[in-house]
Amino acid sequence: MTRYTSYDSAELSYRVLRARDGSAGPPLVCLAGGPGRDAAYLGDLGGLDAHHTLVIPDSRGTGDSPPAPDPAGYAFPALAEDLEALRRHLGVDRFALLAHDAACATAQAYAASHAHHLSHLILVTPGSRLQGELPTDAEEIFEARATEDWWTDAYVAVHTLPSATGLDEVRDLLRRAAPMGYGRWDAPQRAHAAEEGAQLGPVPRAGFWQGVDEPARRALLERLREVSCPTLVVTGDRDALAGMRAGEIVAASIPGAILRPLHEVGHYPWVDEPEMLRPLVEQFLRTGAA
Repeated sequence: MTRYTSYDSAELSYRVLRARDGSAGPPLVCLAGGPGRDAAYLGDLGGLDAHHTLVIPDSRGTGDSPPAPDPAGYAFPALAEDLEALRRHLGVDRFALLAHDAACATAQAYAASHAHHLSHLILVTPGSRLQGELPTDAEEIFEARATEDWWTDAYVAVHTLPSATGLDEVRDLLRRAAPMGYGRWDAPQRAHAAEEGAQLGPVPRAGFWQGVDEPARRALLERLREVSCPTLVVTGDRDALAGMRAGEIVAASIPGAILRPLHEVGHYPWVDEPEMLRPLVEQFLRTGAA
């Protein structure tokens, strides 16, 4: 792990996966979602380090990064400023940014404030809470998979979560609900779900959406409409966590964004179909098209 100093003098950590083919050039910075999830679950994003150097930061209170001294430090606009501090530390003027899940809100906040530093923006299976819409197609996708062996236990776990109290109980329920995040529940998916450090940090998770009032949210969306860097939004037609409609809403809020749904893919496309996601991202980084 390597460290950098952020805007408030906090020493935050990040991991570097050098391009295996020795390619030089600006890095692909990759943000973990959750929110508040250990970035280890991203792995190498299905082999994206073959031709690109990946820089994977630990957000505050996760991995090797310390907790925020103020809860406001966990809010996604503040995390976007951590990202800007990382850019300055890396000494790059422009870079490509990939975000997964809730971190797509952080990436959009960064684009709204620092778009001139982005060469490409890639949003993988985003939610649309920032856009103010919570579509229900994720529930429909989940219900459509009711014949699968894991479904009944996952259904019970999902409906028990709102009343769960202890952290151990929450973690057990999340473990039981894990299959709904994948396009299928085979060995690679089971191994990914079981990886150590993949659980959510409750404090960073609770602070992620705090401190952003309605005027601030609307102002951010207005600035997002001025973003001109090539943008790719990836969804999965078996994503029972975010659904597909959320990605459509996010893509519609960014000028010229390309929307690419992937077939038989869940919330983690690099686990379900790495040979589908990797070429898509590599082509987009090469050409700005997909």
